[in-house]
Amino acid sequence: MSPSDLPRIALIAGPTASGKSARAVELAEHEHGTIINADASQVYRDLRILSARPAEAEEERVPHRLFGYRDGASACSAAEWAEDAKVAIAEAIGDGRLPILVGGTGLYIRTLLEGIAPVPEIDPDIRRAVRVLSAGEAHAALTQEDPRAASRLHPNDTARLQRALEVVRSTGRGIDSWRESRTGGIADRVRIDLHFIVPPVPELYARCDARVDQMIATGAVDEVAELRARALDPDLPVMRAIGVSQLIQYLEGETELSVATAAIKQATRNYAKRQRTWLRHQLPSRFGATPGAG
Repeated sequence: MSPSDLPRIALIAGPTASGKSARAVELAEHEHGTIINADASQVYRDLRILSARPAEAEEERVPHRLFGYRDGASACSAAEWAEDAKVAIAEAIGDGRLPILVGGTGLYIRTLLEGIAPVPEIDPDIRRAVRVLSAGEAHAALTQEDPRAASRLHPNDTARLQRALEVVRSTGRGIDSWRESRTGGIADRVRIDLHFIVPPVPELYARCDARVDQMIATGAVDEVAELRARALDPDLPVMRAIGVSQLIQYLEGETELSVATAAIKQATRNYAKRQRTWLRHQLPSRFGATPGAG
């Protein structure tokens, strides 16, 4: 089968607050599409406001899939999401609709398109020991135990440093070596129409700040109060989403709302910067996709 005969999917990728959702709705209306979420926070029904899920009015205009479909008490792994996304893509194609993936979670996108690294279950004792390390401690340890991963990862990227360290300690094999054995990706079975939305940095940061202000104004504090009342495991992804810990500190009287808001804005800008860098420099070369207008 030639590439032109493969089923087409659109991928609208960009950092947070870049305008992906609006672009996705426009494309879906123009090309009879179904929008499929590829954002790790937007899978949780608990975080409609803080994750900036599409408004209900937008969801009514065109079909939306995998938005708010998981309870925060149950962590949604990239592998689980990828399997759900495959089903949603197949259903859209079967209905004669264009599947439109939209999101900025690089791990989700990589897992769906490149496949899953068959890393065995991590030893729980090793995971607990690693997860209490700071970024600096994890990076120092990783430099000794998996120099290849240490040289690739940012010294302040706590989550990825901890993940790489727990993998090498639990399996005796570096995470990059495992990733070279990925299976189950769909990149060679679809034709990817890639749309970048990457605003200039000053504009992007201004959009991030404005979005946080809007979240606070439209009920983010109440949303986090409801989540806090559930007393969930603080290590769950829903509890580590940007804005949750900052607003819990406010709710517990540890800081002022203005201070918490400023911290959320900074964390959002930092996240947008990391997304922007990955999307601009790695996505096209990884998947050989054809960039669309954007």
